Amino acid sequence: MLLRRETDAALIGEIAGLKSAWLQSEAFDSLVELNGQCLELLAEQSLAQPAQANLLLRQIGEIWRTLDMEGRRRAASCPYLLVDAGFSDPARWRALQGEYVSEAATATPYTTFFTVPRASAVVHQVFMYAWHLARSKNTSAQLLLGMPVHCTHLISSCTITQIHELAERHPEWMRPRWPHRIRMWRELLLAAASGEVVALENARMQGLQLLAAECRNASLQSLKNNSRPPERER
Repeated sequence: MLLRRETDAALIGEIAGLKSAWLQSEAFDSLVELNGQCLELLAEQSLAQPAQANLLLRQIGEIWRTLDMEGRRRAASCPYLLVDAGFSDPARWRALQGEYVSEAATATPYTTFFTVPRASAVVHQVFMYAWHLARSKNTSAQLLLGMPVHCTHLISSCTITQIHELAERHPEWMRPRWPHRIRMWRELLLAAASGEVVALENARMQGLQLLAAECRNASLQSLKNNSRPPERER
């Protein structure tokens, strides 16, 4: 337990340091811009579904539409991407490299989350952003996307054509991070609305802690899987 806490703390510290170094950089601006588009997409999706269908969408949509430009930028200025597309799931990416992956490992439990017309463009941007980070800023991909090192290697070895085709074939992979942690999302957006620095940093820190834990667990699972005898194709 102590080792896990130390590992998470180290990863959180790296993300915080990276954020500080990026505050005035184009790279950080790109992350903020993409987060803003993802939040806009979530708000747009909330209008396309019945009010009772998804509590997360309802909460995000209602609060997002009350934010002014500065509030929206504060909400988008998280030191991590606010959506995920299976960046910690190696089975999705191994299949692209021609590796044998069992049918059970590649089967996805997801239905399409984003159905509004603009979703396709955002999905492509998210996939391209992840691919670019994995190829050119390996550590950043781990810290900002929760992408373990074994997944950065798999994704960075994809071609640009493969990434475009993947975004076209699997838009259902993109989903908001932590969709069941509605309180955390609400606290983030309300802190962004108020502009209270401490409340906003606390809300962001919750995300950092979750991302650190997920990245650690994915890395441990990869080590565990690699220690097993290879599965034979039937």
